[in-house]
Amino acid sequence: MAINKLKQGDPETRVTVESCYKQSTVIRWQQGKTLDALDSIAEEIPVAMIYNGISHVVMMASPCDLEDFALGFSLSEGIIRKPEEIYELDLVMADPESLAAGIEIRISITTQRSVQLKQRRRNLTGRTGCGLCGAESLQQAIRPVKPVQPLPLPHSTAVQTAISQLSDNQPLQTITGACHGAAWCDNAGNIRLIREDVGRHNALDKLLGVLQRENTDLSDGFALVSSRASYEMVHKASSCGIGTLVAVSAPTGLALELAQQAGLNLIGFARTGRHVIYNQAEIADSEE
Repeated sequence: MAINKLKQGDPETRVTVESCYKQSTVIRWQQGKTLDALDSIAEEIPVAMIYNGISHVVMMASPCDLEDFALGFSLSEGIIRKPEEIYELDLVMADPESLAAGIEIRISITTQRSVQLKQRRRNLTGRTGCGLCGAESLQQAIRPVKPVQPLPLPHSTAVQTAISQLSDNQPLQTITGACHGAAWCDNAGNIRLIREDVGRHNALDKLLGVLQRENTDLSDGFALVSSRASYEMVHKASSCGIGTLVAVSAPTGLALELAQQAGLNLIGFARTGRHVIYNQAEIADSEE
């Protein structure tokens, strides 16, 4: 897969963390007093996914790590089955003078995947709180879940270690207070990779993308998300082979049902000093 850098006229420019927020004057009220101040505001821009010249979806997202986003989204949505089915990926600004005008991600995929995409093409607009936007029927809304390799639950110490490291590894959240994080943690709970976005689904897709690009061994760790464990989060994690999902907030009933179907370890309400195990994968006894 060839990934071309973001094109912002000439020369090419890379979107940095600093481009993902802006400064704005605000009036702060605290304990009965007001004062003028500067605040850091997270950027949220339209990102269009275009496959073989056909626009598929526009998502509202943070403008960083879009290569990972494109790969992770393509995999978790079943548009491709493996990274090699993407031939080329270009990021192009709609307006070289304004990042807010949006970015097109132009993705070249195999003919087979392109034909399949056209057959089930959905015209949808994504929002930061939406996971099923654009499904044309109830039958399309709930997709079958992919079974994962059953893994042992991470040790409670590992879960607590990951939680303790999360805030220190979220620079955009620290600066703006408006971004979700999705992290890959090793079996000891140390955060090895993390991606951020204004949308929780987008953050997870970005993580899934970088995990694939770096050929990460998914049996050697777990994913941690700074949000609730929704249906979509469980579905995306299992579709890409993640065996354990840990969420800072609660799961939904459908998320729990899908985790049970997939054989995915699901842990919620992961906070300092506590967490709740909602589903534990059944691991067959090894033959002697």
